[in-house]
Amino acid sequence: MIPSIATIVESLVPVYGECERTRITRGVGQVAACWRDDDGTSDELAAFCTARFVAEGPQLSRLLSRIEGALEQITGHLYEMRRTLRRHSDLAGDEFPGIDDMLAMFDPAPDLSEQMYRQKLGFVALLNFPRETLDVMLAEGSSWDDARWASVRIAQQFTARLPKELADESRRVSHSAQQWVAAFHIPVGTLVDSTGTRWFENDRALLTHWIVREEIKGQYNDRNGVTRQRALAGVLGRAIDGGVPLSVMNRSNTSDWNAQSNTIAGVPVRSDTMGLARYERLLDQFALARKYDAYYPEYPTAIARKFELAREMTEQSVEQLLIDLLDHPVRTALADYLRSRLGRELEPFDIYFDDIAESRPASELNAAVRALFPDEKAFERALPQTLRGLGFCAADADFLGSRIRVEIARGSGHAMRPYLVEYGAWLRTGRLKDEFGWDGFDTAMHELGHNLEQLCSTFFAPRPSLRGVPNTACTEAFAFLYQSLGKRVLGIEPPGGSARAFAIDSVQTMLAAAQIAGPSLLELHVWRWMYANPSATAAALREQVLAIADRLWVRYYERDFGKDSNRLLAAYQHMVAHPLYLADYTLGHVMSHQIRSFMRDKDIASETRRITSLGRLTPELWMQRAVGMRISATPLADDTREALTLLESSAPRAVATR
Repeated sequence: MIPSIATIVESLVPVYGECERTRITRGVGQVAACWRDDDGTSDELAAFCTARFVAEGPQLSRLLSRIEGALEQITGHLYEMRRTLRRHSDLAGDEFPGIDDMLAMFDPAPDLSEQMYRQKLGFVALLNFPRETLDVMLAEGSSWDDARWASVRIAQQFTARLPKELADESRRVSHSAQQWVAAFHIPVGTLVDSTGTRWFENDRALLTHWIVREEIKGQYNDRNGVTRQRALAGVLGRAIDGGVPLSVMNRSNTSDWNAQSNTIAGVPVRSDTMGLARYERLLDQFALARKYDAYYPEYPTAIARKFELAREMTEQSVEQLLIDLLDHPVRTALADYLRSRLGRELEPFDIYFDDIAESRPASELNAAVRALFPDEKAFERALPQTLRGLGFCAADADFLGSRIRVEIARGSGHAMRPYLVEYGAWLRTGRLKDEFGWDGFDTAMHELGHNLEQLCSTFFAPRPSLRGVPNTACTEAFAFLYQSLGKRVLGIEPPGGSARAFAIDSVQTMLAAAQIAGPSLLELHVWRWMYANPSATAAALREQVLAIADRLWVRYYERDFGKDSNRLLAAYQHMVAHPLYLADYTLGHVMSHQIRSFMRDKDIASETRRITSLGRLTPELWMQRAVGMRISATPLADDTREALTLLESSAPRAVATR
């Protein structure tokens, strides 16, 4: 402690008492760590601390409420402005090239972080409230009341003092990456399978990876769909290695494109491909992250910030959960079940197979959706009634259902929460050309789970600073839960009662979790490699991504799914648009199963409201209070083992053949 800080502390202790020494020492230290020469002299720092320190008691509670209310309005209204500004950039139709991107990147308060300090609000918060570390929150958080949690959450808003220029660059880089991903629809009108057959309309293009993956999954309903699946896996492979021909992307090609061998009219594609574009954008994200590193001495890498600040789970604990999931012996039995279910040996793209309930052709699923929801607005209008059907009381169904706006996304589906109670939630999904369709509905049910969490955790949270859930894995848990209820909403649930339904859900969740756990590990390994090789070129990065995909595939997947020349573990575009996000999907699957298992003999609607209203605690404490246990892959694996025993006794016929 430098003398000036010690002097400030010693001048305040006699005024407020020895009992406040710890708070004073900590608060003055937190302020001094962020105070710069242009904020004032040492005397001005001392004067500020003397004037603005508030003793424990009623006045501190008043200060907490004042700052909490101020931050709610400042950040809430700015969030709503930014959400509206990016609206047309997010939505399909009515595009205004150039203008939509300009509006999406416009920031009405680009130097907000700096102004919080310049105008001293940040310093008031740091002087009076504790900015706790993750270790302390994990060790002591269970004993804190709502006020204590609120004080910690407020102080955490002032973890770094970021310059306006960095905020500007962050918006530009992030928006550019997200728009590149949203626009990455690969034309498949000329795509042929190994038989030389074209399967798609001339003008069809598939958003990569999302819709390519969904098309692979959709082919399980066709006994001859395996050749298409191999062709589509090749499309993903070319997206991953950059081999998609430019003539395919710009639609100038009219000859047969075989993505598996990457030939056009039988001639190998050697040049004029997408090349390194994907990896250049990933390097842009890494370069941006390194600029942030300098402002977070306690969390000096994007990895540390993602795990300890954003996810509030240690890197080691999450990595171990991923490994435990992939190493679990039940995966061997699961692979045997899939071979029986599919009637053939497994292939790499079979990691995407997760709908074991029944074999319904896409036309039948689309017809079931069409009967209830011919378009997205019909789905929106029916939300109150849909929620009633899922067990919500009339008041909650009307309240929540009327606050969700359903729209069609330009890219992948997503959900956007309100940050103020005056606003509602936005649900973005996809659709077929002339109807909503199963894919649009299935995505909408996933996003509906997000919206229900978002609305409940906004309107019913204990206090404003505790709105939301601990991290994105927690909201993914409810997204997966409600997505699994889609067939119930349509009235086409498989027969067999609740026990069989839970067994099906357990197996499907295990399949989905194991599928995304590999990409989650890959992304973590890629970011570790980038930090170890900060000067790497895009070509070197691509080489490493492919090598890491190969290593992880051999370690965790090859035994069951064979060799993979397409490196499907690297397919997920989140790596480019939303760095280090993928593990939240795996955690979301694990947590959603724990929640669903807990809800088996309970009311889903009331438990959804209760759990999502717990407040923004740490994920482990949130799960303890939600379901009475820590986050663990063991319940999912154990339930999968029991489920396989039940399902194998009444296994359906194979759904696909060679």
